[in-house]
Amino acid sequence: MTFEKLIRQMGIPSETLHSPLEGLRVLDFTRAMAGPFGTMLLGDLGAEVIKVEPPAGDDTRNWAPPEVNGISSYFMSANRNKKSISMDLKREESGAILKKLVEGSDIVVENFRPGTAEKLGIDYDTMRKYREDLIYCSISGFGQTGPYREKSGFDLTVLASSGLMDLTGEPGRPPVKFGVPVTDITGGMFAVISILSALHYRSVSGKGQYIDTSMMDSSMLTLTHQATAYFATGIDPEPMGSAHSSIAPYQVYETSDGYISVAVGTEKLWKSFCTALGSPAMADDPLLMGNRERVKNRDYLNKKLGPLFSAKATSELVNLLENHGIPVSPINRISDLERNEQVTARNMITEVSHPGYGKVKSLGTPFRMSRTPGSIRLPPPLLGEHTGEILLDAGFGEHEIRGLIRGKVVFSCTEQKD
Repeated sequence: MTFEKLIRQMGIPSETLHSPLEGLRVLDFTRAMAGPFGTMLLGDLGAEVIKVEPPAGDDTRNWAPPEVNGISSYFMSANRNKKSISMDLKREESGAILKKLVEGSDIVVENFRPGTAEKLGIDYDTMRKYREDLIYCSISGFGQTGPYREKSGFDLTVLASSGLMDLTGEPGRPPVKFGVPVTDITGGMFAVISILSALHYRSVSGKGQYIDTSMMDSSMLTLTHQATAYFATGIDPEPMGSAHSSIAPYQVYETSDGYISVAVGTEKLWKSFCTALGSPAMADDPLLMGNRERVKNRDYLNKKLGPLFSAKATSELVNLLENHGIPVSPINRISDLERNEQVTARNMITEVSHPGYGKVKSLGTPFRMSRTPGSIRLPPPLLGEHTGEILLDAGFGEHEIRGLIRGKVVFSCTEQKD
């Protein structure tokens, strides 16, 4: 069965599709960052994402400050394009609700600690009884198998466990974490790649499957050339700050008023670089002729470059080097990006509006496709904002829904306000 046939079976004419995953539904049991980031990407691509939250909500609703009109900015960062239903999964009555939700869903994603989904009755073996071709993805710190299976997976500990943290920071200084949770983000991205691959397989075979995504596995793959260098030499790579282990000059340099990043990756660029800095003879220095020599003699190279950079302002150097075709950039802050002409041209900072908390700024979506681009259709939801809507769509009557709310099986912010 081709994807086009699948779309036709779903009753959606392919020529009317505005998003690549339009018509697909994701049941999202995730919280924190890895899972929500992944399901947000599926939402950006057009899937309907139903976020199932406990009565207290996703943990990140309380990760504040900062807040935007009372909503945690951390929660907002990974939960747009989702509808929220709040439910007590420990209540027996939730089973009937879950059954109907799964029957109408294509994908289930969870990122509980291994074993928790089974205790809550939302594991793959249970869910696929309700829908045989279900695609079910588990995201965890260390995977569903192995001796680390039951360890909690937080970005900081996975960063350390995976070897990535050993490569961060300046030589002779303590390791540092990244400014964003990169192991969560890569885990969420690899989960989405797996889900999209499973969707293609299902479109051909008609069969669903189980996906085991590990933040540890995903982070280890991002070691890429550093791991391969170790396999080749048996020597652990050392942290180098902003410098590159195999290319020079390729790092951050201090200017008279700040810092600048420079990437000189070819011999042609090296000659242009030396000319731009007013030192064309440096290109013919025997100790610097060729990337191998520059990497080997990095300290010597940087002693020559240091005074050339510190004598000029950042903006002057950027203009000078760009005019000679050298990849260069100032170290932008987020406040700089808000005014950046490239960011503006690509709509990578946008605004969403919610009737409950007003207008808020949001990062744009990177999915740019000529026919079915990604889009931001829904702002991050209030807790239980769509409980009634989701249950009505699943086939529950209004009287049943009010009873479930009164019985505290499900929770609705709308009902609470009323």
